[in-house]
Amino acid sequence: MAERATITIYLPQKHQESQVLERLQKLAKKRDRSVNYLAVQAILQYLEQEEG
Repeated sequence: MAERATITIYLPQKHQESQVLERLQKLAKKRDRSVNYLAVQAILQYLEQEEG
């Protein structure tokens, strides 16, 4: 069985007004994916962009 790691994301008040979580939930439902999946994909894309 694969190991699992956990991260927690804190949204500062100024970003909570952008409804980040609600938007992620809506997109996850539309794409038939989990919020976790979308978050991991975004992190991987960011890392590739910054490290590349």
